[in-house]
Amino acid sequence: MATQLLGRGDVERARRLIESQGLAFEPGFDDLVGAFEGDALVAVGARQAAVLKMIAVAPSEQGGPLLGAIVTELAHLAGAAGHEALFVFTRPSSAGSFEALGFELLASSGRAALLESGHGLARWLEAHRGLLRAGDHGAVVANCNPFTLGHRGLVEEAARRVDTLYLLVVREDHSAFPFEARLRLVREGTADLANVQVLDTSRYAVSALTFPAYFLARGDDAAEVQMELDLTLFGRRIAPFFGIRRRFFGTEPYCATTRRYNEAMARLLPGLGVEPVELQRRTADGAAISASQVRARLRDGRLDGIEALVPASTAAFLRSGEAAAVRERLRREEGRH
Repeated sequence: MATQLLGRGDVERARRLIESQGLAFEPGFDDLVGAFEGDALVAVGARQAAVLKMIAVAPSEQGGPLLGAIVTELAHLAGAAGHEALFVFTRPSSAGSFEALGFELLASSGRAALLESGHGLARWLEAHRGLLRAGDHGAVVANCNPFTLGHRGLVEEAARRVDTLYLLVVREDHSAFPFEARLRLVREGTADLANVQVLDTSRYAVSALTFPAYFLARGDDAAEVQMELDLTLFGRRIAPFFGIRRRFFGTEPYCATTRRYNEAMARLLPGLGVEPVELQRRTADGAAISASQVRARLRDGRLDGIEALVPASTAAFLRSGEAAAVRERLRREEGRH
């Protein structure tokens, strides 16, 4: 039985099938495909960018070819949209079904599993083999939206405590500052630190913005599960490759979400073989320096004295014409992290 793109008139039927399998229907997807037995919709799946989700097969068709047919159709559509790798977030009990279709299990936290097609993580790690060093190493993982003296202070102190510090910049590009600009400012702002290696996380930082919660049990905290999965992926796959034994992060007086993530690191990382190290955040005028302060100033055009909050390279960017697009985005999306 052939798979096909579903139209608006089929969405409600897709919802019913998805929910009948104990899953939640999540609006917001690029493609929705299904398979029919006569007039009955017996399999469905959705794609949002490179993430496959809401894949459900009617009980009468489970164990047959429909799961593979749905995934194949979604993979074809994803390829046409320019996505080379595909990701599936699902229940750990369902991971084996996707492994049978060629997906690789990247991480499982107990309540969620992340799988990928195409061996992208292995290729990403191998591409960075030249950065491996002998010794005692640590990591900082940060968004740097934009890179501030707060980030700089954290990196400086962390770098003093290890032989090599891997500074991973989160690629997920839903920040006010585009990823390429963020990465460039981090590299410029740390260029004088000889033992700091800057690299991007590619797709291997599990973002709250792309984490689908359709498969979670009722009552599960989606943010908590997302953090658990992200830290498990880091601790089980990324840290061992680079020889990372410590992960550094700054105190968080402002953002409740970041504070929860800090708490999750303190709770989970030791069990993954990584020591969590919280460092005091750098201050200016008695207040902790934050990227949100910088974004507020940029949005309002208040750049006098900005050098107290950011390195010279970030200040130069903020004063340049290149920052005009960021300023406009900030005005449109006030309040976004």
